[in-house]
Amino acid sequence: MTESVRAFVPGHVTGFFSAHPDDDPTRAGSRGAGVALTDGVTVALEEGSGIAVDGEEVALEAVDRVLDALRVEARVVAESDLPLGAGFGVSGALALGTALVVNEAFDRGLSENELVTIAHGAEVQAGSGLGDVVAQARGGVPIRLEPGAPPHGALDGIPARGRVEYATFGELSTEAVLSGDTGELTAAGGRALSSLVAEPTLETVMFASRRFAREAGLLTPTVHDVVTDVSAAGGEASMAMLGETVFALGTGLTDAGYDADHCAISAAGAHLL
Repeated sequence: MTESVRAFVPGHVTGFFSAHPDDDPTRAGSRGAGVALTDGVTVALEEGSGIAVDGEEVALEAVDRVLDALRVEARVVAESDLPLGAGFGVSGALALGTALVVNEAFDRGLSENELVTIAHGAEVQAGSGLGDVVAQARGGVPIRLEPGAPPHGALDGIPARGRVEYATFGELSTEAVLSGDTGELTAAGGRALSSLVAEPTLETVMFASRRFAREAGLLTPTVHDVVTDVSAAGGEASMAMLGETVFALGTGLTDAGYDADHCAISAAGAHLL
């Protein structure tokens, strides 16, 4: 094993989505849109076992499944700019980053699409995500037109760049939402995607995301108040799916008086360092 191998995977905030289950985890997934972030997760390997994020031991089924699929025993060590469970796709980033470094360090000889498929399938089976992995592999402002990993899924995107601010107020359980009745959520996500396809701009992403959060019944009181404050200050903001997190374009959160972290839209997808 080559221990010096590292991979970076951008964070990803989903603005809206629709859930599309399938018995085949590589075909299951979501349609929707979001933004890849220059804040993300750096993944490396060490001898041993277990998973550590910023020095803390964590249990992540998706990462374990990637290691099993690639027939490797190793310790995954990651540094994250972003918190787990707050809507930034950290679980997906760890799964995809693990696939990339294992492929390189153990000379597995797999293609990018094959690695994305392994990581996506692991996340779906773990119940921790439906679309972050394919979006993080692409970067930018990805639009997930069809669910699933390559070659099943279909992606487009919006050619945009700029500053993104975010503020986190708590955690939400992705597993709890995805394991429940997603009918209303999926209908709202379909309407949001139709509006974005008709007018593929960053502004439409934000508008469709705010409407989706309301129609899907996912908007918490705290997030509602923050998004309202940003709008009143002339900014664009919405809820990150799935977390009690607000993301905004430009200086939207700062202008509304919030102490926000900031980064930029990541032009690059997941890659080795």
